[in-house]
Amino acid sequence: MALTVEIEKRLGSFRLHVSFAAASGEPLALLGASGCGKSLALRCIAGLERPDRGRIQLNGRVLFDSGKKIDLPPQARRVGYLFQQYALFPHMTVAENIAAGARRLEKSRRAARAAELTAALRLEGLGNLRPRQLSGGQQQRAALARLLASEPEALLLDEPLAALDSHLRWQLEPTLQEAIGRFGGPAVWVSHDQGEVCRNCRRVCFLEEGRSAPVRGMRELLADPGTVGAARLSGCRNCLPAEPGPEPGSVRVPAWGLTLCAAAPWRPGLAAVGIRARQVRPAGAETPGAFPCAVLRAVEDVSSVLAALRPLAAEEGAPPLWMELEPSAWLPLADRRQLWVSVEPEQVLLLEP
Repeated sequence: MALTVEIEKRLGSFRLHVSFAAASGEPLALLGASGCGKSLALRCIAGLERPDRGRIQLNGRVLFDSGKKIDLPPQARRVGYLFQQYALFPHMTVAENIAAGARRLEKSRRAARAAELTAALRLEGLGNLRPRQLSGGQQQRAALARLLASEPEALLLDEPLAALDSHLRWQLEPTLQEAIGRFGGPAVWVSHDQGEVCRNCRRVCFLEEGRSAPVRGMRELLADPGTVGAARLSGCRNCLPAEPGPEPGSVRVPAWGLTLCAAAPWRPGLAAVGIRARQVRPAGAETPGAFPCAVLRAVEDVSSVLAALRPLAAEEGAPPLWMELEPSAWLPLADRRQLWVSVEPEQVLLLEP
C-alpha cells in the first residue's frame, strides 16, 4: 500500500510543486521551514484544497487527477487528517467525538472500535468530558482516536506535537509512535523540528519555498543535506558562504578568514559550507587544521554547553562559530576565553544556496 503525490498549486505569488511517495508502515516526514507549503500539501491530499494540476493516488485508488478530471470529496478519500489544533467538536463529549469518527463503519462495529481506541489511547474515564475540560495531551489523544475510528487508509499528521509544551511532547510522542505502528498504512508527518522527525521517521522529503526535494533517508539528509536551507532545518548552526580554496580539497570561508579541508571535492553550484556545532572540537595548537578562536560567550544547559566562538582571523561582524560540548568536555578546559579548535574534513558540509 502506498500514497503517491505529484501536484502543483498556485496561491497568489506562492507556488507549490511537490512529488513524493509514502509507503505502508514507515511514516514519511515532510520537513521544511514555516511557510514552505507543508500544510498546503496535506490539505491537497485530504481534499480540502484543489491542486491546479497533478495526480494523487492511494492504494491504487485515484483521489485526484487533473487530466482525467477526478477529484474525490474529502469524505470519500479515506484519509485521516490530524490538525495542529486537533479540531475536536467542542459541543461533543470525547465519546461522541470518537463515535463521530466511526460513523462510516457498520453499526455492529462502531461500539467495539470506539472501545478499542479508548483503551489503546488511554482515554478511559474521559468519555463524558468536552474538549475544553481536557488537557492538551488528552485533546491530542482524543483527536487521534476520532481520526483512527474511521479506519482511514492513510494518516496525515500536521505538526502533531507543536501545540504541546516540551514535557507533554516527550510524554505523548511514544503514544503517537505506537498508534502509527498499529495503523500500519502510509503516513505523512509534517514538522519543522529535525529532532522530532529524526526520532519518528526514517525517510524525509525536504520542502523549500514550495518545492520538494527527492525523498531521502533521514540519516542521509543529516550526513549530506545538499542545500543551506536543508542544512539549517537539519540542525546545522554554522552555515556560511564559501569558495574553493587554493589547494585541491580545500575550502575558503572568507567571513572567518579560514581555509578548511573538506573530504568532498568542490563542484559547480556550491556556494557555502555547513559545520554542525557538535563537530567543532577543542584541539591542540599542533593539531593539523586547528585554528585559534576567542570565546564570545557560553551557555550551559543541563546536558550541553553551547559556545559562541570568533576565529581570530574573522572579519568584523562575522557570524560566530558555534561549538556544542558536553559539560564534561567543556569544564576541564584550561582556558575558556581563548582556545584552539578543529573540524574533521568529513564534517565539512559543502552546500548549494
